[in-house]
Amino acid sequence: MAERTETIYEAIGGAETVERLIQAFYKRVAKHPLLKPIFPEDLTETKYKQRLFLTQFFGGPPLYLQERGHPRLRRRHLPFPITPERARAWLDCMNEAIDEAEIKEPYASMIFERLTVVAGQMVNKFE
Repeated sequence: MAERTETIYEAIGGAETVERLIQAFYKRVAKHPLLKPIFPEDLTETKYKQRLFLTQFFGGPPLYLQERGHPRLRRRHLPFPITPERARAWLDCMNEAIDEAEIKEPYASMIFERLTVVAGQMVNKFE
């Protein structure tokens, strides 16, 4: 019988850690001069969707898929002008949030690497 491998979601502490990450991240987004303009003033729904997505993305329950269908991230982000500079700003905020959420290695690096790929895929406007 194959041995089950622990997911990133389980290894970092599950829902509690994802919540800390989201709170730390959006605290930064709400103040960032490049990111704030493309996010709604009320981040409640955005945080909720991110919670669903990150839970699934880190190997937890497929909450996003169950509630909203396939993520189709690029398509869902096309209405927002995402430049390479904004993608870097998003990653900077996420990197700081990973630290604040106290996600330890090797998981902090694994998460950041996976999100770096995603951020690059969201770029849809070049100056």
